[in-house]
This record gives sequence, C-alpha cells and structure tokens, in this order.
Amino acid sequence: MTAKDIEEPPAGSDLRAAGLKAMREALPGVFPEGDIDLRDGLLGEDLVEIGLTSVWGALWAREGLGSRDRSLVTLGVLIALGAETELRTHVRIALTNGLTEDEIAEVIYHSAGYAGFPRATAARSAAREALAR
Repeated sequence: MTAKDIEEPPAGSDLRAAGLKAMREALPGVFPEGDIDLRDGLLGEDLVEIGLTSVWGALWAREGLGSRDRSLVTLGVLIALGAETELRTHVRIALTNGLTEDEIAEVIYHSAGYAGFPRATAARSAAREALAR
C-alpha cells in the first residue's frame, strides 16, 4: 500500500462535516442530525471543535483502517497515556465498532505488558464504569 492508495481527508469545513459523520457513527443517538454547535460558552470551549476536525474529521474519517481497528489502536493508546476519561467514552465506541467486552478485556491485559500494571488496572476500572448497566 502506498500513500496514493490512501484517500486523504477532506479540507476545511469538509473536515468538520466528516468529523460529525464519524462521531455520529461512533456514538449513535448522542448527536442530533444537522449542524450542531458543540461550544458551551465556558473556558476552552473550542477544544471539542478542534477535536471534531482534527481527530474525528482528519483521523477517524480516513480510509486505511476500519473503525474496529481504529478502536483497538485508540484503546491501547489511551491506556498507555492513562487517559481514563477518554477511555470510558472509547470503550463504548469500541462496542459500537464491533469489539466485544472480552476483546476489550484482552486489550487491557495486553496493555499491562507494555504500559504497565498500574495503567492496566486504571483502564480496567474505567472500562467497568463505562460498561456499568
């Protein structure tokens, strides 16, 4: 596979539209249809908009990896970073993208060997919270 084989992400406002589409697919029912304003009027309100275009539009909307694979990578990275807040959301996204709870547990187990036992333990707690019914 060469760089020519991978479709480049759209530019400008197209990134926002691609990001909204990717987020809606990952989190069905969370975001209403149509253009939405994700700003809340508080400190750092543009952070979600930045993530919408740079992460969801430029990365999740890319071809080259499927959503399931992107979820596997994302879970591993978030565990390694100790980013439990984001991990809770991405555990739910991983389920939407076809991972099973057993596979999510395997990602946590595997991460223990590379990111360390404390990170894996924290990830297990965050995943349990995300999966609480």
